[in-house]
Amino acid sequence: MHRIKKILSQAGIDVFLALLIAAVALAWLLPDVGVGEGVFSLSAIANFGISVIFFFYGLRLTREKLRAGLGNWKLHIMIQLTTFLLFPLLILPIRPLFENDLLWLGIFYLAALPSTVSSSVVMVSIARGNVPAGIFNASISSLIGIFITPLWMSLLLSDVVIGTELWTIIGKLILQIFLPVALGMLLNRRWGAFAEKHNSKLRVFDQSVILLIVYTSFCASFAHNVFESFSWFTIIVCTVLMAILFLVVYGIVGVSCRRLKLNREDTITAKFCGSKKSLVHGTAMAKVIFAGYGGVGVILLPIMIYHTLQLMIVSAIAKKYSEKNEN
Repeated sequence: MHRIKKILSQAGIDVFLALLIAAVALAWLLPDVGVGEGVFSLSAIANFGISVIFFFYGLRLTREKLRAGLGNWKLHIMIQLTTFLLFPLLILPIRPLFENDLLWLGIFYLAALPSTVSSSVVMVSIARGNVPAGIFNASISSLIGIFITPLWMSLLLSDVVIGTELWTIIGKLILQIFLPVALGMLLNRRWGAFAEKHNSKLRVFDQSVILLIVYTSFCASFAHNVFESFSWFTIIVCTVLMAILFLVVYGIVGVSCRRLKLNREDTITAKFCGSKKSLVHGTAMAKVIFAGYGGVGVILLPIMIYHTLQLMIVSAIAKKYSEKNEN
């Protein structure tokens, strides 16, 4: 496994991204395995895994880290407005361009998601931005998303997919995501050091759960023949659109930072946290918002593509910022 990882790394391929592609391929080959129901089905195990992920996330999140980033409200408001308002408003006008409603739904779902936590903070740190503000905004974004993401989906798309009451969805997300995070934070003083010590192993667990959710979601989509109308050209166009979306948001945030006269560290944090979207939350929330729907694989496709692009682009930008600091 170490040798395979080394080969993929030398080729510039992230192991997790390679495994995501493998999960989709496996779902195409063996869709029936992932569509089973019951207490011990793969889908049920994935649901349990989601709560465990967010419990350990809360366990690593200290109140001191949150308090350290409280001061700069101008920065915080801009990042949250970018995450939950700018993204959806950019996507709404392009709906007429899509013949496939499911693909547009997936792109809009991506736009409504919160920012990612771990990679945003890591990239801000590499680029030497405002790390406490990065931790604060990424963490708050995760909690706000429990309410805002289903609200966006419910307001605009209730007649397309969502068949459950908005407050029922929010209630399930609170039980599955918010409460585990809160419990983890309460137990931080006792077990927080343990979680930090085994952070790399917990990351492997997180990624394993995401892979399981992706596999079961695509199994349902392949079993219902949802991808029959899709072509490679459609996926390429979607990839180009995701790259354009990232660059447009990144550019708008950069201009806004100059207008607000933010310093260099805050600008880095705003660009990195504001332009990113969370694959963890995307897969977790999809299990609740689109429960029982066969097209979840299609809905997750844009966030998987965007996740790949944001890691590649932001990693390159962070390294450039770091090199400038050294010079």
